[in-house]
Amino acid sequence: MAGSGTRAPSFGEPTDSGAITSAPEARHRAPLAAYHHDPGRRAMNAFGTRVNRVEDPRLLTSGGVYVDDLRVPELMGAAYVTFVRSPVAHAVITGIDTSRAEAHPGVVAVYTAADLTGLPAPQPFRQPEGGGGFFAEPLLAEEKVRFVGEPVAVVLTSTQYDGQDAAELVDVDYEQLPAVVGPALAMRDDSPLLCEEAGTNIADQRDRDGYDDAVFAEADVVVEREIVNHRVACVPMECRATAAAFDGTRLTVWHSSQNAQRCRSTLAASLGIAAEAIRVIVPDVGGGFGAKIGIDRDSIVVAWAAWKSRTPVRWVESRAENLIAMTQGRAQLNRVKLGGTRDGTITAYRLDVVQDAGAYPRTSTLAPVTCTMAPGVYDIAHVQSGFRVVVTNTTPVNKYRGAGRPEATAAIERAVDLYAAEIGMDPAEVRRRNVIAADAFPFRTATGVRYDSGAYEAALDKVLRAADYLGLRAEQAARRANGCVNVLGIGLCVYVEMTGGGGETAKVTVDGRGQATVLTGSSAQGQGHHTAWAVLVEAELGIPMDLVTVVHGDTDLIPKAVGTYSSRSLQLGGSAVVKAASEVRNQARGYAAELLGVPMSDVTLDTGSGTWHAAGSPGRTLTWAQLVKHAEREISADAEFDADGPTFPFGAHLSVVEVDTETGRTTLLRHVTVDDAGPVLTPSLAEGQRQGGIAQGVAQALFEEVRYAADGAPLSATLAEYGAVAAADLPDFELVAGETPTDVNPLGVKGIGEAGTIGATPAVQNAVVDALAHLGVRHIDMPMTPGRVWAAIREVGDACRSGR
Repeated sequence: MAGSGTRAPSFGEPTDSGAITSAPEARHRAPLAAYHHDPGRRAMNAFGTRVNRVEDPRLLTSGGVYVDDLRVPELMGAAYVTFVRSPVAHAVITGIDTSRAEAHPGVVAVYTAADLTGLPAPQPFRQPEGGGGFFAEPLLAEEKVRFVGEPVAVVLTSTQYDGQDAAELVDVDYEQLPAVVGPALAMRDDSPLLCEEAGTNIADQRDRDGYDDAVFAEADVVVEREIVNHRVACVPMECRATAAAFDGTRLTVWHSSQNAQRCRSTLAASLGIAAEAIRVIVPDVGGGFGAKIGIDRDSIVVAWAAWKSRTPVRWVESRAENLIAMTQGRAQLNRVKLGGTRDGTITAYRLDVVQDAGAYPRTSTLAPVTCTMAPGVYDIAHVQSGFRVVVTNTTPVNKYRGAGRPEATAAIERAVDLYAAEIGMDPAEVRRRNVIAADAFPFRTATGVRYDSGAYEAALDKVLRAADYLGLRAEQAARRANGCVNVLGIGLCVYVEMTGGGGETAKVTVDGRGQATVLTGSSAQGQGHHTAWAVLVEAELGIPMDLVTVVHGDTDLIPKAVGTYSSRSLQLGGSAVVKAASEVRNQARGYAAELLGVPMSDVTLDTGSGTWHAAGSPGRTLTWAQLVKHAEREISADAEFDADGPTFPFGAHLSVVEVDTETGRTTLLRHVTVDDAGPVLTPSLAEGQRQGGIAQGVAQALFEEVRYAADGAPLSATLAEYGAVAAADLPDFELVAGETPTDVNPLGVKGIGEAGTIGATPAVQNAVVDALAHLGVRHIDMPMTPGRVWAAIREVGDACRSGR
């Protein structure tokens, strides 16, 4: 993977451009047994070992090195970038005057779209069949602005604090247009158009002509509901950040991203520069959650500014910018229709999706993934799904933790609860009757997806037992009978999600000191990759974790990689590491055989001590350092692992809430989960992913929402207005184990990073509705804030009093 003669730096060694390496600071060696890769046998005996995260001592003491922390020679004297952003949601730009800003002290340069001439034209979004190429997103707005926060100009200043003053001196004249806010308005025939050339606000649509009402006509019961899966902000701890320098030959870009290699290819296409002339380095990253996949228009402009001005530049967005300009998540309007029998068998399901893409459709995958995963964990004979993607005068929407799978789960799980209420059956029993049987895997769903493995009923039973479901129902009934103001709600969700797919790269090298270096295509943002890869190398090669260095996020060292998203790292990146380490082991076996004077088949690696010996002669041993010396070179291997398909983690969540019927305030009392992603390599990492995911799922259900006024003005543009979840809002989550392996990769693992988010949101929403079911409440859209819950209670009360 590394270029010829390129050596990966050791941990703590300054690199020439600020790249980050990581290795354990303290020895946390565990009694791991070796993998034994005999044909047809998957080694699992190193899994489940509890080790400390090796990244934490550095991150919690000296601290991480993020883009804003970089102090490398290339960025000495860097100018600071400030964007001029649109204050209106929809307008024609009638003029831009930069003269006052250019004359301001400390200003290095001011650029607008007029300065971007000569760059490749922005690519249009993929259109419906027969459609033209429209909805292209420019780097800087030129003729129109389409959302508050869209970049119109960029100012370079010699000091950071001059930037905002100079930006305010850029005079932009706007002719304001009516705004389109929300998918319902976007689809109206008389709606204002964001792209007049397209003649519509519908950027994509699929499969809606194939809906068949006959399958619902045959059902005993049909429930139908419009469900809002509202827009949320990603809110990473580190906002977007980019630095760049051009030396006349190569452009080096430091970027807070989830995949350096995609950044490089996007930059090359956007700037018309050969990929070989670009180096992208990803240092420590303070959270990504999908919003930092690749590189977006703001950061491309930063890189271009360095190339154009021949001046190194830096940009770190403010939190206010982040909440209006970084891509946001979810934003679907879903219509569910579910039919079934009176005895609890679901016979038909339809999911109609309207995806609000914001001002520019940046991805083509969210709505299709939601439709693909529409049936969830249920064995339903007839499933129909279709979608429309619409543009609105709001911040663009892109992938956010789960990316289409949480929306599908929320829809089907609400539909199942509506159905259970309609037929008067316990929602747990309805789920039990309809989940795919454990002996049916691999299972092909009605939408054509192959689920690899699952034990859905077992997961449901585990969570019911752990929570004492019957006891909770008894307590709920007692509170209702006593007329308690604080009522109890119990919500369930059984989910399946799709993770991974595709491939990943790795390189493992053992040097003359007997230490190992891993170059990985996976890119860490706090997940613990460096710990996990060190565990895998120790298990495969017997080299202690504290002698394993992990390097990621540098396109010079790792030119080919995919990166981190879709919970793919361990199953693909980890499998690539094991594949490379196994090849290193095979090479070393030959050198050991030469030194020991025995056939290769008689050579054994003791992974407990990291030494080699002849079978039956453990007294004479060889170290890795001795083998490298004998080889007269480092022992190294590149590997690329490609999976046959994605994996499908699953689980069950049970949420217990208390709702104050006088104020609408909801308190989450308990949250019990089974999140089954196959064998667990390092429990602390898996638990951390589950905890964080659950917290974000709860946050969407109860607190967080991006809101806009009718004119497109953001109403949640600060953390004082956006209800970001805090630790004090959450109980200790109760995590129950589940480990069902897959046959898709040699580790048998599935993704865990998004599971908690997918299961938690509908469980909490179902719990709040369940708490108020005896009052006649059937549905409340998220987030279930006190005001919204109180209004639902008031509405059913008014309906009862009026006789409706």
